[in-house]
Amino acid sequence: MSGAPQFTPSRGNLSRWAIEHPALVRFFIVLILLVGVRSYLELGQAEDPPFTFKTMLIQAQWPGATAQEVSEQLTERIEKKLQELPELDYVASYAKPGETALFVNIKETVRGRDVAAVWYQIRKKIGDLKPQLPAGVQGPFFNDEFGDTFGSIYAITGDGFTRADLREIGEDAQREVRRLPNVGKVELFGVVPEKIYIEMQTQKLATLGITAQQLIQAVQEQNSVVANGRVENDVLSIPLRVSGPYSDVERLREGIVKVGGRSLRLGDIAEVTRRYEDPPATEIRSQGEAAVLLGVSLADGGDVVVMGRAVAAAVDALQKSLPVGVEIRQIHDQPSIVSRAVKLFMQSFLEAVAIVLAVTFLALKWRAGLVVTLSIPVVLAITFSVMWLFDIDLHRISTGALIISLGLLVDDAIIAVEMMAHKLEAGWGRFEAATYAFQSTAFPMLTGTLLTATAFLPIALAKSMVGEYTFAIFAVTTIALLSSWLVAVVVTPYLGYVLLKPTHRVADEDASYHTPFYRRFRAVVTWCVTHRRTVIALTVLALVVGVAAMQKVEKQFFPQSDRQEILIEMWLPEGASIDATRAEAVRLESLLRQDKDVAHVLNYIGQGAPRFVLSLDQRLNNRNFAQLVVIAQDVPAREREIARIRQLFETDFPNVRGRAVRFEYGPPAGYPVQYRLSGSDIPQLKIEAEKLRKIVAAQTDVTAVNLDWNEQSLTMKAQLDQDKIKALGLSSEQVGRVLALQLVGVNLTQFRENDLLIDVVLRTPRSEHTDVDALRALPIGNFNGQSVTLGQIAKLQPVFEDGVIWRRDRLPTIAVRGDPVGKTQPATIVAALAPQVDAFKAQLPPGFRLESGGPVESSAKANTAIGASWPLILITTFTLLMLQLGNFSRALLVVLTAPLGIIGVAIALLASGQPMGFVALLGIISLAGMIMRNSVILVDQIQQDVARGLSQWDAIIESTVRRMRPITLTAAAAALAMIPLSRSIFWGPMAFAVMGGLVAATFLTLFFLPALYAAWFRIQPE
Repeated sequence: MSGAPQFTPSRGNLSRWAIEHPALVRFFIVLILLVGVRSYLELGQAEDPPFTFKTMLIQAQWPGATAQEVSEQLTERIEKKLQELPELDYVASYAKPGETALFVNIKETVRGRDVAAVWYQIRKKIGDLKPQLPAGVQGPFFNDEFGDTFGSIYAITGDGFTRADLREIGEDAQREVRRLPNVGKVELFGVVPEKIYIEMQTQKLATLGITAQQLIQAVQEQNSVVANGRVENDVLSIPLRVSGPYSDVERLREGIVKVGGRSLRLGDIAEVTRRYEDPPATEIRSQGEAAVLLGVSLADGGDVVVMGRAVAAAVDALQKSLPVGVEIRQIHDQPSIVSRAVKLFMQSFLEAVAIVLAVTFLALKWRAGLVVTLSIPVVLAITFSVMWLFDIDLHRISTGALIISLGLLVDDAIIAVEMMAHKLEAGWGRFEAATYAFQSTAFPMLTGTLLTATAFLPIALAKSMVGEYTFAIFAVTTIALLSSWLVAVVVTPYLGYVLLKPTHRVADEDASYHTPFYRRFRAVVTWCVTHRRTVIALTVLALVVGVAAMQKVEKQFFPQSDRQEILIEMWLPEGASIDATRAEAVRLESLLRQDKDVAHVLNYIGQGAPRFVLSLDQRLNNRNFAQLVVIAQDVPAREREIARIRQLFETDFPNVRGRAVRFEYGPPAGYPVQYRLSGSDIPQLKIEAEKLRKIVAAQTDVTAVNLDWNEQSLTMKAQLDQDKIKALGLSSEQVGRVLALQLVGVNLTQFRENDLLIDVVLRTPRSEHTDVDALRALPIGNFNGQSVTLGQIAKLQPVFEDGVIWRRDRLPTIAVRGDPVGKTQPATIVAALAPQVDAFKAQLPPGFRLESGGPVESSAKANTAIGASWPLILITTFTLLMLQLGNFSRALLVVLTAPLGIIGVAIALLASGQPMGFVALLGIISLAGMIMRNSVILVDQIQQDVARGLSQWDAIIESTVRRMRPITLTAAAAALAMIPLSRSIFWGPMAFAVMGGLVAATFLTLFFLPALYAAWFRIQPE
């Protein structure tokens, strides 16, 4: 080695420490690999990342009140109180006859850990308000677990078995499943409650002279539970139990009603039956059969795959003990979806590893390629260990981040190995070459690594639901990049020292850069630096064209899911009965079950499906609503079936507003195309909303345009003759109670059976009041021996009133909504409608407000949240660059190269047909970090070459030549590693954005940056 360049590494050189402590390094490598494998196996698995729903549901009932009265007297009071909450974002609410529901949404800036405290404050404030609510209000009731997702749902059905049998089986399954590890909540859905009906014909009531109050008193007195005392003596304390409460329906029939000295048996004067709620408020059908659903959610920090196996095993064991004919079938299987996703991730990951290694071995010699190859498992082991330490599970976001990181985590190793190989070719010894790589590249690589991580920082700092959903992108990428740098300066030099062999002595260290290829490349760089103004002008022009081309790319919030479920909504006109809704829903269900593309049909009548996937926009109970979940055989079958369903709604269901949609990834955002129109004048609001609906419906790219409310429902108004009822000794309240008893019934008491409480309901038979004209004959009571009917004391007239009133922030609000046609993106439709909508907005009366909703609004919020942190990002970026480069001009020069990738991004997205959405934005953000990483390494190399005696002109050209191979290698590894992700529906837009942007940016970094550097510092050839 005599005559070789002398280089003595400092004591702080980590590569020197690794080479001087080989046993310790080998020990740590083995230990890290073992811990990494264990950590990977211990990582939790889920479909979506942990996410805090910042919505609370508040419900209250006010029986007898109209929708208008509920809105003004109940909803308004609660909303006004809620506005005192500083964390409040907005309140969306609806008022219906006798009930209201408020969806309280707090600001997205509220951190997940603080949400529970906000819910407590809401409960406290509404509790203080309760005495001020109208008399007769029941509630308010709170639900702060509105976002619970039941990823595993089983349907329990049985031919010939009653709903009560299915409920009991469901409760047994619920008890068994709840004790399993990783299981959160376990709930039963579709349980139709049993009731005991005491039905007495109105004519018989009048004939016997029995009043409702006499029946109520007789039933309640016998069934009451009272303390009967106890016998106390010196030895024992013996409680006394007096029999009386009803033990079965027959005991209830034997009850005695005393009327005017007569004792009548209840079973003789009324029909007493135990049966299911009639009509049921809601019910669930699975494949045409009555069903009870068992929903299982994942516990915090649990593993959904492990949970799925345990639940499946418990259900299989229970199935074997059930009677023949009862079936427990899994409908929604999130664990299998996650398991397939993880397998697909591993396949994509291995493909990406193979691509990266192929690039490395082709570009470097096999020994150098082997060093890079052996570095990858160590980086991954550290990454998995840190993920396990910080409870970052494997899910859609973290697995994507790992593949993104794969193209980056070999960059540092490639740079270090390339430098070592070059020095060995120049005749340096292994020790000097390995330690010089640290001296020359470690800190520029660290700065580049931190710059790339900083590019993802806006996601971590974004105070929004999307920021919370995608936080793992920043966390996993940062962990992987820092791990990569640590391995590149400790493990890679040690492996290079062991595996790389020194070559023959070379007189000129730079001889390898004078091959024909490098001479041609040097000539091109020289031309660019000489004709700097032309190169800069062409680059700026290309950038302008790229920005303009980006406007042509369709915009998107989150991509559509590849799940096989189709979500169908059926809305009947306001005022439709549950029987009418059931008839239409069952008719559609029977048609769908005949299609070969359909694997399963779930029918939710009068209610929405429980949240079985994060993006489900959940619906509350409503008698004129049904929701069907159709599970197709596969994704192509799903598309064919959606087309059939939409055709069915157009031809076979004229009285139904129907909708069939796919699921989308990410948090729920509602209808894709959505406008909200608010105003205090409801009649004028309806007129303006209809105008807007016509404008949106005229757009050919939108289908099924509708209003969330506008129509009125029929109501019969009984105008009581106050003089007559006062003469009879009655009041309006008494008349109302008598009518309610006959039309809907009244709960008398509760029948207690084991852990069940079954309502005992007194009413007249339903068959007596199915005809509106029969209302006049409803008996009010006997007075002076004569029967008085409703028609004798009241004037009945039909009127129309609002069946529902939606509000937002205390203003009545109507939403105009629609679905895109084909693959047209919502943002494209909203942009096309903008001129007409702006003109419509300009003519609105004073006090009216128009806003865009849905994914377009959510995307804008997400982008605003990300943009809010840019000042901090710029400060961090410039700080890192100043620490590395020590010159603000050079730091600014590096930052100006960040947008260069836009040119390639636009070309790639337009050529592939991929939309520009939040996922593609993640790719552009990461791209900016990669570009600045390459730029800072090149600029630092120029400084190093100037420091070793080259002129500034020569330093620009020679540094570009020197850094060309590592820059192109790292760019090729990062870009080609995106190929497996390009097939993903979710990650595809980001993969194409990174590939296109990185190719263009790498080209410009090698040719535009030297020209810009020379122009910036006015460098001329010497």
